Amino acid sequence: MSLSAILTEAYNFFRNHISQLAALTVPILFVQVGIQLWLGMEIRGADLENPQFGASHMAAMMALLLVFSLLIAALTIFLELRSQGHEASTALILKTSLNFVPGLLLAGVFSGLAILAPVMIFAAFGPLWLIGLTMSIYIFARLAYVNFMVVVERLTPFEAIKASFKFSSPIAFKTLMVLMLYIPLSLVGGSISALVQSLGFPVQLIVEVFIAFIGLFVNVALFRLYMVSRPNKVDEEV
Repeated sequence: MSLSAILTEAYNFFRNHISQLAALTVPILFVQVGIQLWLGMEIRGADLENPQFGASHMAAMMALLLVFSLLIAALTIFLELRSQGHEASTALILKTSLNFVPGLLLAGVFSGLAILAPVMIFAAFGPLWLIGLTMSIYIFARLAYVNFMVVVERLTPFEAIKASFKFSSPIAFKTLMVLMLYIPLSLVGGSISALVQSLGFPVQLIVEVFIAFIGLFVNVALFRLYMVSRPNKVDEEV
């Protein structure tokens, strides 16, 4: 299936199920974005000569990782159910999602380390950091399906990483093109966030949640690419 067809189907799915997606993900996004904004304010207000990173900041970071894992689990379960023509209540999806949070958390940590390693290593050699960045972007594309491997395929974190790397080999370019959608979304979202920053925390929180919700379209498109590329796939709705 062509990339344009995948994006079109993902857009139609996102549009047709936007109310269900919002009911499922927006409450989680409010918690996630709220923590992110608080951490951002703490960093901006820190003493640059003597920065303090306390237990509250550590707890916030851990909570952020847990909430993000819950978000990805819930979204993936919803997409999987709809791809099979099934429906489930928001409460049931959230309850089921909790089972995948530990696996997604571990998979996310190890995947993140693998993605960051090249750019961090090559940064020590001056201009060669560009090579490291290119390698990190490539690894990011190859590991883009780790979450689906954990939730849909029920693999362990390490198995999911290996499976994603193998699965993405023939569709690495298409995967990268889908992930590149984050660039315009980030640029537009960053500009809007900068405009509303002076309007106060509540307005900024609402706008940031809206931007994050729109960004979930990339996950929907990536899931569609994953489903049409799976071996022995069946005709699915997503």
